[in-house]
Amino acid sequence: MAITHHDKKLKKKDYEKELERLQVELVKLQEWIKHRGLKVAVIFEGRDAAGKGGVIKRIIEKLNPRVCRIAALPKPTEKERTQWYFQRYVAHLPSAGELVLFDRSWYNRAGVEKVMGFCTDEEYEEFLRSCPEFERMLQRSGIILLKYWFSVSDEVQESRFLERIHTPIKRWKFSPMDLDSRDRWAEYSAAKDRMFAYTDTKQCPWWVVNADNKKKARINCISHLLSHIPYEEIHYPHIELPEVNKEGYVRAPADSQTFVPDRFDKD
Repeated sequence: MAITHHDKKLKKKDYEKELERLQVELVKLQEWIKHRGLKVAVIFEGRDAAGKGGVIKRIIEKLNPRVCRIAALPKPTEKERTQWYFQRYVAHLPSAGELVLFDRSWYNRAGVEKVMGFCTDEEYEEFLRSCPEFERMLQRSGIILLKYWFSVSDEVQESRFLERIHTPIKRWKFSPMDLDSRDRWAEYSAAKDRMFAYTDTKQCPWWVVNADNKKKARINCISHLLSHIPYEEIHYPHIELPEVNKEGYVRAPADSQTFVPDRFDKD
Protein backbone atom coordinates (compact mmCIF):
# COMPACT_ATOMS: atom_id res chain seq x y z
CA MET A 1 0.00 0.00 0.00
CA ALA A 2 1.29 3.45 -0.87
CA ILE A 3 2.25 5.96 1.81
CA THR A 4 -0.75 8.11 2.75
CA HIS A 5 -0.88 11.87 2.98
CA HIS A 6 -1.03 11.55 6.78
CA ASP A 7 2.48 10.10 7.06
CA LYS A 8 4.99 12.19 8.93
CA LYS A 9 6.99 14.33 6.52
CA LEU A 10 10.73 13.90 6.20
CA LYS A 11 12.47 17.17 6.96
CA LYS A 12 14.59 18.50 4.12
CA LYS A 13 17.77 18.76 6.23
CA ASP A 14 17.32 15.20 7.51
CA TYR A 15 16.73 13.94 3.99
CA GLU A 16 19.79 15.70 2.59
CA LYS A 17 21.99 14.47 5.43
CA GLU A 18 20.87 10.87 5.00
CA LEU A 19 21.11 11.05 1.22
CA GLU A 20 24.68 12.33 1.48
CA ARG A 21 25.56 9.44 3.80
CA LEU A 22 23.98 6.91 1.46
CA GLN A 23 25.79 8.36 -1.56
CA VAL A 24 29.10 7.88 0.26
CA GLU A 25 28.12 4.24 0.76
CA LEU A 26 27.16 3.95 -2.92
CA VAL A 27 30.68 5.06 -3.85
CA LYS A 28 32.06 2.34 -1.57
CA LEU A 29 29.75 -0.18 -3.24
CA GLN A 30 30.89 1.01 -6.67
CA GLU A 31 34.55 0.49 -5.77
CA TRP A 32 33.78 -2.95 -4.37
CA ILE A 33 31.91 -3.94 -7.55
CA LYS A 34 34.88 -2.83 -9.62
CA HIS A 35 37.41 -4.48 -7.29
CA ARG A 36 35.62 -7.85 -7.17
CA GLY A 37 34.40 -7.84 -10.76
CA LEU A 38 30.76 -8.12 -9.72
CA LYS A 39 27.93 -7.92 -12.23
CA VAL A 40 24.91 -6.07 -10.83
CA ALA A 41 21.63 -5.28 -12.59
CA VAL A 42 18.85 -3.32 -10.90
CA ILE A 43 15.38 -2.99 -12.44
CA PHE A 44 13.15 -0.01 -11.73
CA GLU A 45 9.51 -0.39 -12.69
CA GLY A 46 6.22 1.16 -11.60
CA ARG A 47 3.48 3.50 -12.64
CA ASP A 48 4.22 6.69 -14.57
CA ALA A 49 5.35 9.52 -12.26
CA ALA A 50 6.07 7.07 -9.44
CA GLY A 51 9.58 8.45 -8.94
CA LYS A 52 11.80 5.88 -10.66
CA GLY A 53 13.85 8.53 -12.43
CA GLY A 54 14.38 10.47 -9.22
CA VAL A 55 15.93 7.59 -7.32
CA ILE A 56 18.06 6.59 -10.32
CA LYS A 57 19.35 10.17 -10.54
CA ARG A 58 20.35 10.15 -6.87
CA ILE A 59 22.07 6.77 -7.19
CA ILE A 60 24.27 7.76 -10.13
CA GLU A 61 24.89 11.35 -9.03
CA LYS A 62 28.28 10.68 -7.38
CA LEU A 63 29.26 7.51 -9.24
CA ASN A 64 31.67 6.82 -12.07
CA PRO A 65 29.73 6.47 -15.36
CA ARG A 66 32.29 3.88 -16.47
CA VAL A 67 31.12 1.65 -13.62
CA CYS A 68 27.48 2.65 -13.17
CA ARG A 69 25.32 3.25 -16.23
CA ILE A 70 21.65 3.58 -17.07
CA ALA A 71 19.85 1.37 -19.58
CA ALA A 72 16.73 3.21 -20.79
CA LEU A 73 15.76 1.63 -24.08
CA PRO A 74 13.51 3.36 -26.63
CA LYS A 75 10.68 1.52 -28.35
CA PRO A 76 11.96 -1.44 -30.41
CA THR A 77 12.87 -1.03 -34.06
CA GLU A 78 11.27 -3.07 -36.81
CA LYS A 79 14.28 -5.40 -36.75
CA GLU A 80 14.17 -5.78 -32.98
CA ARG A 81 10.50 -6.73 -33.16
CA THR A 82 11.51 -9.83 -35.12
CA GLN A 83 14.08 -10.91 -32.52
CA TRP A 84 13.75 -13.05 -29.43
CA TYR A 85 12.03 -10.68 -27.01
CA PHE A 86 14.83 -10.56 -24.44
CA GLN A 87 17.56 -10.17 -27.06
CA ARG A 88 17.88 -6.39 -27.06
CA TYR A 89 17.99 -6.28 -23.26
CA VAL A 90 20.74 -8.89 -23.06
CA ALA A 91 23.09 -6.49 -24.86
CA HIS A 92 22.76 -4.05 -21.94
CA LEU A 93 23.43 -6.50 -19.13
CA PRO A 94 26.46 -5.76 -16.92
CA SER A 95 29.95 -7.05 -17.59
CA ALA A 96 32.36 -7.72 -14.72
CA GLY A 97 32.81 -4.61 -12.59
CA GLU A 98 29.58 -2.93 -13.75
CA LEU A 99 26.36 -1.75 -12.15
CA VAL A 100 23.50 -1.27 -14.63
CA LEU A 101 20.27 0.50 -13.68
CA PHE A 102 17.36 -0.43 -15.93
CA ASP A 103 14.94 2.50 -16.20
CA ARG A 104 12.15 0.17 -17.25
CA SER A 105 13.10 -3.20 -18.63
CA TRP A 106 11.85 -6.39 -20.25
CA TYR A 107 8.78 -5.96 -18.04
CA ASN A 108 7.41 -3.56 -20.65
CA ARG A 109 5.77 -6.63 -22.16
CA ALA A 110 3.84 -7.39 -18.99
CA GLY A 111 2.71 -3.77 -18.59
CA VAL A 112 2.39 -1.20 -21.33
CA GLU A 113 2.62 -3.68 -24.21
CA LYS A 114 -0.13 -5.84 -22.75
CA VAL A 115 -2.44 -2.97 -21.79
CA MET A 116 -1.95 -0.97 -24.98
CA GLY A 117 -2.12 -3.98 -27.30
CA PHE A 118 1.46 -3.65 -28.55
CA CYS A 119 1.94 -7.42 -28.32
CA THR A 120 -0.25 -10.42 -29.04
CA ASP A 121 -1.86 -12.53 -26.34
CA GLU A 122 0.47 -15.38 -27.30
CA GLU A 123 3.55 -13.16 -26.90
CA TYR A 124 2.28 -11.95 -23.54
CA GLU A 125 1.61 -15.45 -22.21
CA GLU A 126 5.00 -16.64 -23.43
CA PHE A 127 6.67 -13.77 -21.59
CA LEU A 128 5.01 -14.71 -18.31
CA ARG A 129 6.16 -18.30 -18.72
CA SER A 130 9.71 -17.58 -19.82
CA CYS A 131 10.60 -14.51 -17.72
CA PRO A 132 11.23 -16.36 -14.42
CA GLU A 133 13.49 -18.85 -16.17
CA PHE A 134 15.31 -16.04 -17.99
CA GLU A 135 16.01 -14.34 -14.67
CA ARG A 136 17.18 -17.59 -13.10
CA MET A 137 19.59 -17.96 -16.03
CA LEU A 138 20.96 -14.48 -15.35
CA GLN A 139 21.45 -15.28 -11.69
CA ARG A 140 23.13 -18.61 -12.44
CA SER A 141 25.52 -16.74 -14.72
CA GLY A 142 26.67 -14.67 -11.74
CA ILE A 143 24.55 -11.54 -12.20
CA ILE A 144 23.15 -9.99 -9.04
CA LEU A 145 19.59 -9.01 -10.00
CA LEU A 146 17.32 -6.74 -7.97
CA LYS A 147 13.81 -5.61 -8.97
CA TYR A 148 12.00 -2.58 -7.55
CA TRP A 149 8.37 -1.66 -8.14
CA PHE A 150 7.46 1.94 -7.31
CA SER A 151 3.90 2.17 -6.04
CA VAL A 152 2.03 5.48 -6.17
CA SER A 153 -1.60 6.34 -5.46
CA ASP A 154 -3.84 7.75 -8.18
CA GLU A 155 -4.20 11.04 -6.27
CA VAL A 156 -0.46 11.58 -6.04
CA GLN A 157 0.07 10.52 -9.65
CA GLU A 158 -2.52 13.09 -10.73
CA SER A 159 -0.77 15.88 -8.80
CA ARG A 160 2.59 14.95 -10.32
CA PHE A 161 1.13 14.89 -13.83
CA LEU A 162 -0.31 18.37 -13.28
CA GLU A 163 3.06 19.56 -12.04
CA ARG A 164 4.70 18.20 -15.18
CA ILE A 165 2.16 19.91 -17.40
CA HIS A 166 2.54 23.32 -15.77
CA THR A 167 6.29 23.35 -15.02
CA PRO A 168 8.49 24.28 -18.05
CA ILE A 169 11.51 22.22 -16.95
CA LYS A 170 9.31 19.15 -16.40
CA ARG A 171 6.94 19.47 -19.37
CA TRP A 172 9.09 17.12 -21.47
CA LYS A 173 8.32 14.32 -19.02
CA PHE A 174 4.62 14.30 -19.90
CA SER A 175 3.55 12.21 -22.88
CA PRO A 176 0.32 10.94 -24.46
CA MET A 177 1.05 7.60 -22.76
CA ASP A 178 0.60 9.34 -19.42
CA LEU A 179 -2.97 10.22 -20.37
CA ASP A 180 -3.59 6.61 -21.36
CA SER A 181 -2.22 5.42 -18.03
CA ARG A 182 -4.94 7.48 -16.28
CA ASP A 183 -7.70 6.15 -18.52
CA ARG A 184 -6.48 2.58 -18.07
CA TRP A 185 -5.65 2.66 -14.35
CA ALA A 186 -7.61 -0.52 -13.58
CA GLU A 187 -6.12 -2.37 -16.57
CA TYR A 188 -2.59 -1.46 -15.50
CA SER A 189 -3.40 -2.58 -11.95
CA ALA A 190 -4.65 -5.95 -13.16
CA ALA A 191 -1.60 -6.37 -15.41
CA LYS A 192 0.73 -5.58 -12.51
CA ASP A 193 -1.03 -8.12 -10.26
CA ARG A 194 -0.73 -10.87 -12.87
CA MET A 195 2.91 -9.97 -13.53
CA PHE A 196 3.66 -10.31 -9.83
CA ALA A 197 1.85 -13.64 -9.67
CA TYR A 198 4.26 -15.07 -12.25
CA THR A 199 7.51 -13.20 -11.61
CA ASP A 200 7.60 -12.41 -7.88
CA THR A 201 9.68 -15.50 -7.17
CA LYS A 202 11.64 -16.61 -4.15
CA GLN A 203 14.86 -16.50 -6.17
CA CYS A 204 14.15 -13.04 -7.64
CA PRO A 205 11.43 -11.21 -5.72
CA TRP A 206 9.86 -7.86 -6.43
CA TRP A 207 10.62 -5.24 -3.79
CA VAL A 208 7.79 -2.72 -3.56
CA VAL A 209 8.72 0.89 -2.78
CA ASN A 210 6.01 3.09 -1.29
CA ALA A 211 6.51 6.16 -3.46
CA ASP A 212 3.86 8.74 -2.56
CA ASN A 213 6.60 10.53 -0.63
CA LYS A 214 9.51 10.99 -3.04
CA LYS A 215 12.19 11.67 -0.46
CA LYS A 216 11.25 8.68 1.67
CA ALA A 217 11.10 6.48 -1.41
CA ARG A 218 14.63 7.47 -2.45
CA ILE A 219 16.10 6.91 1.00
CA ASN A 220 14.29 3.61 1.50
CA CYS A 221 15.20 2.23 -1.93
CA ILE A 222 18.88 3.19 -1.78
CA SER A 223 19.19 1.82 1.76
CA HIS A 224 17.64 -1.46 0.67
CA LEU A 225 19.89 -1.70 -2.38
CA LEU A 226 22.98 -1.24 -0.22
CA SER A 227 21.79 -3.83 2.26
CA HIS A 228 21.29 -6.50 -0.40
CA ILE A 229 24.74 -6.38 -1.99
CA PRO A 230 27.46 -7.29 0.54
CA TYR A 231 30.44 -4.96 0.14
CA GLU A 232 33.48 -3.70 1.97
CA GLU A 233 35.25 -0.38 1.88
CA ILE A 234 38.32 -0.31 -0.33
CA HIS A 235 41.25 1.35 1.44
CA TYR A 236 43.42 3.36 -0.90
CA PRO A 237 47.19 3.74 -0.41
CA HIS A 238 48.47 7.03 0.94
CA ILE A 239 49.36 9.47 -1.84
CA GLU A 240 51.49 12.60 -1.69
CA LEU A 241 51.24 14.95 -4.63
CA PRO A 242 54.61 15.93 -6.11
CA GLU A 243 55.47 19.53 -6.90
CA VAL A 244 54.52 20.64 -10.40
CA ASN A 245 57.54 20.77 -12.69
CA LYS A 246 57.09 23.83 -14.93
CA GLU A 247 60.68 23.99 -16.11
CA GLY A 248 60.96 24.88 -19.79
CA TYR A 249 57.27 25.76 -20.20
CA VAL A 250 56.10 29.21 -21.23
CA ARG A 251 52.36 29.69 -21.08
CA ALA A 252 50.67 31.11 -24.17
CA PRO A 253 49.43 34.71 -23.85
CA ALA A 254 45.86 34.92 -22.59
CA ASP A 255 44.86 37.16 -25.51
CA SER A 256 45.76 34.35 -27.93
CA GLN A 257 42.86 32.24 -26.63
CA THR A 258 39.11 32.67 -26.84
CA PHE A 259 37.43 32.50 -23.43
CA VAL A 260 33.81 31.99 -22.51
CA PRO A 261 32.52 35.35 -21.25
CA ASP A 262 32.25 35.69 -17.49
CA ARG A 263 28.66 36.83 -16.93
CA PHE A 264 29.36 37.61 -13.27
CA ASP A 265 32.49 39.65 -13.76
CA LYS A 266 31.83 42.92 -11.92
CA ASP A 267 34.79 44.78 -13.40
